[in-house]
Amino acid sequence: MIFKDRGIEIKTREQILAMRAAGLVVGRTLELLRDAVKPGISTGELDAIAEDNIRSSGATPSFLGYHGFTGSICASVNDEIVHGIPGSRVLVEGDLISIDCGAIVDGWHGDAAITVPVGTVGDDLLELARICEESMWRGFAAAKLGGRLTDISAAVEAHVRANSSYGIVEDFVGHGIGSAMHQPPNVPNFGKPGRGPKLVEGLALAVEPMLTLGKQDNHTLDDDWTVVTDDGRAAAHTEHTFTLTPQGPWVLTALDGGAAKLAELGVTCGALAD
Repeated sequence: MIFKDRGIEIKTREQILAMRAAGLVVGRTLELLRDAVKPGISTGELDAIAEDNIRSSGATPSFLGYHGFTGSICASVNDEIVHGIPGSRVLVEGDLISIDCGAIVDGWHGDAAITVPVGTVGDDLLELARICEESMWRGFAAAKLGGRLTDISAAVEAHVRANSSYGIVEDFVGHGIGSAMHQPPNVPNFGKPGRGPKLVEGLALAVEPMLTLGKQDNHTLDDDWTVVTDDGRAAAHTEHTFTLTPQGPWVLTALDGGAAKLAELGVTCGALAD
């Protein structure tokens, strides 16, 4: 069903379960890639691992061919914030790589991203990645049926501001997801709570903080995809797709549905299956 006034897609239980199937493909693919990241591997080799696993799981890569994109993952290294095109670049010790992955099962999408250190990296980069991931989980924990979309945004921003001076990227945001990868509504990573569409059953959102070690100012390279920081300092990107049930948030792209991380925050996972 589509809310005609906002174009927001509200899924049935069966459609959410189909999204969970896509989410599990994404989650397992990202775990394969996390294990594969090491000095000497190229981003193109990581892309090949991802495409093979997605297709062998009976799914289709969401990204490949999307508006002409040539990879099954986005591989963004160091000062690249998002949308890095996988290719011949070889990872070296001390790099920080963000890997974004999407898959389609029976017409339904899952979308998630992780930031992974390459070998031994500086403590400043590890902390950047840690705060980025934590802020995402704070966003999920703040989401409740009957609440508003920016409750998520405000929780993400509050955690970042309380723990760092990192830049929060404003030009790129999370989004609705379902029968298409990008749908209304947008999910900013900053803002005041209590605004935007109401959080209801059947709404699925991709929440994806993007943080920078320096300022959040950025630009897109001549390839028309890769977004980099203006000051050349590192960035991190973390993402999961989730929905809400009467029992709580269900993180569709987390292998455990988000149960462990949510429990750390005193929140019950609202899994419909698993």
